[in-house]
Amino acid sequence: MVKVDLRVVTMDVPAQEIITKDNVTVKVDAVVYFRVVDAEASVVKVLDHIRATSLISQTTLRNVLGQSELDELLMRREKLNQMLQKIIDEQTDPWGVKVSIVEIKQVELPETLRRMMAAQAEAERERRAKIIHAEGELQAAEKLAEAAAIISREPTALQLRYLKTLTEIASEKNSTIVFPLPIDLLTAFTRFGNRFLEEETPKSPKRKS
Repeated sequence: MVKVDLRVVTMDVPAQEIITKDNVTVKVDAVVYFRVVDAEASVVKVLDHIRATSLISQTTLRNVLGQSELDELLMRREKLNQMLQKIIDEQTDPWGVKVSIVEIKQVELPETLRRMMAAQAEAERERRAKIIHAEGELQAAEKLAEAAAIISREPTALQLRYLKTLTEIASEKNSTIVFPLPIDLLTAFTRFGNRFLEEETPKSPKRKS
């Protein structure tokens, strides 16, 4: 009598050294979940169904990932997991073994390749930062142009803006600030002062000839 465990078996697939389709050498390991669904076939048709499933998993892992590119291996693991599960399950089905899940655990990249990918990612982040900064400058320029158009139609708005800025600066009393004051802002005060001087200055009497 041979006893067969019908529970789910969790099996680690040892790390396999794989050359991807784009000629990059990586080490990949995985985990396989399977169980016996036909106890008689697992005993009669194969000598050791656990060892046989382990070996076929290693071979399938090398074959499938060797036909994939590195980007696909890093970004489309779910698709590769499903492909591995389907192929291994088809090969172990005559032994009465049902493979339910195959998961790629870790992809170990060479040190030089990791440095190159890090430099590429940094360059990509800098590119996006420059684009975002340029878009911000463009939007700011558009808003400034709109504001300049409004101020050109209403000169008083510029004077009010200067007064607002002076009010904000006045709250900081611990520094010396040089602020340019437009002459147009003093036009009203100059006219008032000239009119006041004209009224206060006595007129000299005319001499009789």
